[in-house]
Amino acid sequence: MNKSEFIDKVAGEAGIAKSDAEKAVNAFINVVQTAVAADDKVTLPGFGNWSRSQRSARTGRNPRTGEPVAIPASKAVKFSVGADFKKKVNI
Repeated sequence: MNKSEFIDKVAGEAGIAKSDAEKAVNAFINVVQTAVAADDKVTLPGFGNWSRSQRSARTGRNPRTGEPVAIPASKAVKFSVGADFKKKVNI
């Protein structure tokens, strides 16, 4: 399912116009991205939570040559699935 299909489903499920559903989906995405970027944890009970994690610097290997490659430290987004979501997927 792509974003436009998702917006169509949200509009149908909520009984609202597609334009309103698009605004709501875009606002949701923006709020989650902004909060996680600010190192806040976003939790939706039953669905899951997003948080920011820190990856430390490490040494990797170039698969073609086998030479060591320095991989710098970075930040990543972590999503943990909620219990209700897991139950629904495993039906």
